[in-house]
Amino acid sequence: MSSTPSDSGRVLIVEDEPALLRALRIDLRARGYEVTTASAGREALVEAARRPPDAVLLDLGLPDLDGTDVIRQLRVWSAVPVIVLSGRAGSGDKIGALDAGADDYVTKPFSMDELVARLRALLRRDAHPSSRQVFSLGNCTIDLAARTVVRRSGPEVGAESEPVRLTKTEWRMLEMLLRSPGQLVPATRLLADLWGPAAVDSTHYLRFHMAGLRRKLEDDPPRPRHLLTEPGMGYRYQP
Repeated sequence: MSSTPSDSGRVLIVEDEPALLRALRIDLRARGYEVTTASAGREALVEAARRPPDAVLLDLGLPDLDGTDVIRQLRVWSAVPVIVLSGRAGSGDKIGALDAGADDYVTKPFSMDELVARLRALLRRDAHPSSRQVFSLGNCTIDLAARTVVRRSGPEVGAESEPVRLTKTEWRMLEMLLRSPGQLVPATRLLADLWGPAAVDSTHYLRFHMAGLRRKLEDDPPRPRHLLTEPGMGYRYQP
């Protein structure tokens, strides 16, 4: 039975090379995806806001904005999966794109089958978010479903324990970090989700609440091992 475009999701392709853009559009539509396109960064941001996609395929070398700037602006208000398509093979370019909020990086030229496999994997991940509810952070056990934190006096079995109380904002911030273990969560995404798009420059909000989380959860708050700051970018939960 043939699939309809909506079966596989809507993909926004952002590419300024007409031949590649056309090839990607034709191939993805043939595989059942609904496809929208843009050939410049600002056009892509407008299109993503007008018709939110399920995934974005993004070239870094755009005529008006660098692709990393598009990702950063997109991450202010959207967590849509982004796969970078780029001729830039350097590790610095890859790290820059991933730190900006990209989910995957494919170097040109690429296999269409491999690209679609990565796209499917991201869409599956996005459709089935982690169901994990209990996390360990040092000597603390965090249950997101029950909204409880218990701190043990030491790592040994039978150590005394006591409850830890978090504020509503601390809970929301902590959950965003725990749901992305080992991954950078951009400051702009945290600010937009917690306080709205108008607060994306208010990084002092994050510093204040992160300091509170570290005091309550880290064994050595001045030298945290699990709630890490990525200067100028955001925060990371390191299991």
